[in-house]
Amino acid sequence: MIGVREADVCGVWSPNREHAETTAALARDLDVGMARAFPTIEAMVSDPAIDAVWLCGPNHTRVQNIDAICAAVERGATLRGVACEKPLARTVAEAKEITARVDAVGLRHGYLENQLFSPAVTKGRDLLWRRGAALTGRPYLARAAEEHSGPHTPWFWRGDLQGGGVLNDMMCHSIEVVRHLLTAPGAPRGSIRPRRITGHIASLKWTRPDYSDKLRKRMGNDLDYTARPAEDFASVTVEYEAENGAPLLGEASTSWSYVGAGLRLSMELLGPEYSMSLNSLDSGLKLFFSREVQGEAGEELVEKQNADVGLMPVVVDEVGEYGYTAENRHMARAFLNGGSPDLTFDDGVEVVELLMTAYMSAEQGRTLPFRPEGLGTFVPAVATGTWKGWGAS
Repeated sequence: MIGVREADVCGVWSPNREHAETTAALARDLDVGMARAFPTIEAMVSDPAIDAVWLCGPNHTRVQNIDAICAAVERGATLRGVACEKPLARTVAEAKEITARVDAVGLRHGYLENQLFSPAVTKGRDLLWRRGAALTGRPYLARAAEEHSGPHTPWFWRGDLQGGGVLNDMMCHSIEVVRHLLTAPGAPRGSIRPRRITGHIASLKWTRPDYSDKLRKRMGNDLDYTARPAEDFASVTVEYEAENGAPLLGEASTSWSYVGAGLRLSMELLGPEYSMSLNSLDSGLKLFFSREVQGEAGEELVEKQNADVGLMPVVVDEVGEYGYTAENRHMARAFLNGGSPDLTFDDGVEVVELLMTAYMSAEQGRTLPFRPEGLGTFVPAVATGTWKGWGAS
């Protein structure tokens, strides 16, 4: 929020009071607002100083938190809008319930998908469409991947709380970036239509006995990957159709089993006579530490940092390069100006529909038409605890 001039952080709520107090103090220290911790969501939303709420809690609390926000609005709170982190929900049913709830009370809503606002994505997409596509034809293939060594917090690893594994947690980014790159700037979302989806999921690393044991020791005894595994690798292919009927392909993969310097985001867009590519670890700044540099592990160089010695890339401005600053600025401007953000809960619903279709495809071992029968009530086997994994040794 340091780079967002359109908003002040005035309040924080968390079920953990200490977390709320610490975060509010950080906002004050950073001079981004005179934030204070609130005892409840309803109390925060009802404060006249609060114009909009950013919903960043765990996936399994999403419906409950939206209900609290909407209840406060029904009682007279003058909220302008609500922005929600990815994914919008754990299932299609939850995503539609959340959207219907905020629409019913007249709240404007924004879906927080930071990677679409990454400066490299914004600039590269604009240039390729304006120069390459305008002269030689629209792009026809996009790829995106997000990879790291696994989440920091236990609930992310639990299918029942998070809604799945890495497909639900991170494919929401990659699958939406693919769609964004293939869509002409200024064109509506429906200008390209998903027709068929093929999904694959696997547990390649964390169900191996030595790693599942490490995971349990690090995350606590409530997390037992030998009994209730979740996928740590996923790949999805989406077959789109352009306005003129031309076929388009989107390929996305995500991983919690990646071993490298740290979090890696990579994207590509290809057309008849052009291409673009980016990799977040292709940094202009690199540092080298010999074996003699002994210190505590940290993440000063890159998110999900996996090493503290050797040649390391440094992502200098992670919040800017990953798109968070531009994303939050866009949402704040939209709510201030009385309009809707470019990404709303309706877009978030379709993302969840794509993810759940990919899970269905993976479970059935076949390509499925988009919006297959039963999608509205589907719950992935990873989330119900009935998936026993694949690729484990």
